[in-house]
Amino acid sequence: MQREAVGTCGFQRFVRTDAYVRAMTEKRIVITEFGTYAYPDPCKNIFSRFFSYFKGVEVTDNALVNVYPVGEDYYACTETNFITKINPDTLETIKQVDLCKYVSVNGATAHPHIENDGTVYNIGNCFGKNFALAYNIIRIPPLQADKEDPINKSEVVVQFPCSDRFKPSYVHSFGLTSNYIVFVETPVKINLLKFLSSWSLWGANYMDCFESNETMGVWLHVAEKKKGRLLNIKYRTSAFNLFHHINTYEDNGFLIVDLCTWKGFEFVYNYLYLANLRANWDEVKRQAEKAPQPEARRYVLPLNIDKADTGKNLVTLPYTTATATLRSDETIWLEPEVIFSGPRHAFEFPQINYKKYGGKPYTHTYGLGLNHFVPDRLCKLNVKTKETWVWQEPDSYPSEPIFVSHPDALEEDDGVVLSIVISPGAGPKPAYLLILNAKDMSEVARAEVEVNIPVTFHGLFKRA
Repeated sequence: MQREAVGTCGFQRFVRTDAYVRAMTEKRIVITEFGTYAYPDPCKNIFSRFFSYFKGVEVTDNALVNVYPVGEDYYACTETNFITKINPDTLETIKQVDLCKYVSVNGATAHPHIENDGTVYNIGNCFGKNFALAYNIIRIPPLQADKEDPINKSEVVVQFPCSDRFKPSYVHSFGLTSNYIVFVETPVKINLLKFLSSWSLWGANYMDCFESNETMGVWLHVAEKKKGRLLNIKYRTSAFNLFHHINTYEDNGFLIVDLCTWKGFEFVYNYLYLANLRANWDEVKRQAEKAPQPEARRYVLPLNIDKADTGKNLVTLPYTTATATLRSDETIWLEPEVIFSGPRHAFEFPQINYKKYGGKPYTHTYGLGLNHFVPDRLCKLNVKTKETWVWQEPDSYPSEPIFVSHPDALEEDDGVVLSIVISPGAGPKPAYLLILNAKDMSEVARAEVEVNIPVTFHGLFKRA
């Protein structure tokens, strides 16, 4: 993790998770990670290794993906059931927390929603009825007067069904408004039986257990947040990969769902192995051209359905070209409005003015621009007009943009955008914290550091 403070020196510290401590102690990968299988213990012979496989799956707690608040505490997380409590000022590791001990989930995403009162919503797969896989939405309440840890009061709000009994979809994020929860179930599946058997018998990593359902397309599920009631409406659309929701909001009987998609059913992570990214630039581009292509899209989900409208487009909002057609089998087929598209250029890692516009109608989003998977620019997108603004410098590789609103903001984009930029070229200062004007993406300042900073995924801004 790293902590940057404008006007002062930043510092970084590794989170002392079990995965980290054991790897450093034994000088090898001890717990299998997303794309790396644990190296065998050289002190064990083949028979000892064989029998050790039957001790069960050892899940990583390598909290490298995101950080989020729960009550007055902060947790670093990955996408398993483990989250790690940290001190946000010193970045010291405090303790590991196993969410399985509090709610019925096998893991949870690294993109929970945090409401303004501190309520946390998240999603994770679980075992539902008749031992079939399902997805639980969990709720962690805000800190109460009794000061008890809010995690102790975690609860399941609603359960979404799984399209395949033993193969849950990979879930990285979900949508939330004041009244609704939106879950997008993609064709990228985790083969649970393969996961358990391969882990126990012949050894594998998480990536080895992914497969694609070529005929499923995408299913969208909606539930009422306050009542915990699943809506019996079957939304369907063509196949895509999904990692990040941009925003979701309600408008006159419709849900507007903005997503960063990758077209097709093949898992885009298949193209992100280091061997591909370390190739020469021409080969990197060739690989990217084979991969699912990126597109930021808007889907519109009608909430009020009349069978008399079969065969018709149910979307009546004047500002979008997205459609939703009621079919004779009572499914609703969705076609999106494309809000950003470029040849092999992705708008990813989206951020908005979340505190004021999360789950509400909005205009602006900020994203990391991926050029053939390489992050080489920061982008601002007006989702209404599709106008874009870009910051870019040669040999500079930014991270996720983080929007910080001005304390006296009058408009949605009054504020700054923060990003950690890696600049590995010649010079003693290989990284810096970049500060941009959120209105036009012009540079305000940069704080350079003399240490190497690893590539980051997600983060947050915490006022001192």
